[in-house]
Amino acid sequence: MRKQLNEFKEFAMRGNVMDLAVGVVIGGAFGKIVSALVTNIIMPLLSLITGRVNLAALSASIPAAFGGKPILITYGVFLQAVLDFIAIAFSIFIVIKAMNKLKRKKEDVPPPPPQPSKEELLLTEIRDLLKNK
Repeated sequence: MRKQLNEFKEFAMRGNVMDLAVGVVIGGAFGKIVSALVTNIIMPLLSLITGRVNLAALSASIPAAFGGKPILITYGVFLQAVLDFIAIAFSIFIVIKAMNKLKRKKEDVPPPPPQPSKEELLLTEIRDLLKNK
């Protein structure tokens, strides 16, 4: 049991797992931001375009058997979730594309040439002095 706990500790403290945990937390917050954008800005604008139809309120009613309450299928909520997904996927695509562009720019810059060692500097001085004589 102790060995498993130590293995789990090594796994959990590995850099990749910590990066993944941070990514999940930030992704969740980012998802909430995009959902708020879709719900509060995009959907009202879309309802303006579609003639004041609230997509989230769209539903279909199926009569229930034996005189029970009708079954309500709220497909508008599904449509809104699909729009949320598309907006989040597009936002992540744009962010990753920008990050890749920045990464490529960093790779394109050649590293500075290595500085000569003290021996090389001394030999260069001696060569220059001999040249001048």
